[in-house]
Amino acid sequence: LDVNRPEDLEALASELKERWGQVDGILHAIAFAPEDALGGRFLTTPAESAVAAFQTSAFSLKALGAALAPLMPSGSSIVGLDFDASLAWPIYDWMGVAKAALESVSRYLARDLGPSGIRVNLVSAGPLGTVAARGIPGFEQLAELWKQAAPLGWDVDDPGIVAGSICFLLSDLARGISGEIIHVDGGFHAVGAASA
Repeated sequence: LDVNRPEDLEALASELKERWGQVDGILHAIAFAPEDALGGRFLTTPAESAVAAFQTSAFSLKALGAALAPLMPSGSSIVGLDFDASLAWPIYDWMGVAKAALESVSRYLARDLGPSGIRVNLVSAGPLGTVAARGIPGFEQLAELWKQAAPLGWDVDDPGIVAGSICFLLSDLARGISGEIIHVDGGFHAVGAASA
């Protein structure tokens, strides 16, 4: 699936309608920024690289949600994977801007899909050692910040803690939650610096 290709989204909706008839939940864990949009190159990033980061990392949530919404019954859920966009992070540059856009897109989707009973939320996860994340220049620097400052501690090699929160948001247990960003980061977002 290339979320930037409308024909791929149409084929996905058609395939899922034929296979299952409906879709109860969607996990959007899609992000991309060209190399020249990361790693401390914020001021020199060309516009086309910033646009590529936005399109793949933020607009795709709307594109995927709009393509599959006709298959989603009331009570369905869309969950997106986020990284806290309320701050400017070292090395994250235009991906940080794209994540800020993702947060806004999720709120608009929550507004527009809510009358159909479809919930839209994000999980703002601490850094996880995925193949994609390890490809970000300076990823280890971010991971080290979490290891030092997260009050609950943080293990970049334990995706289960994030997966559990995603499962909660996809479930009926979260039926009254929409337009929310849940931080699953060991409490890092709540502190200004590591404790002595």
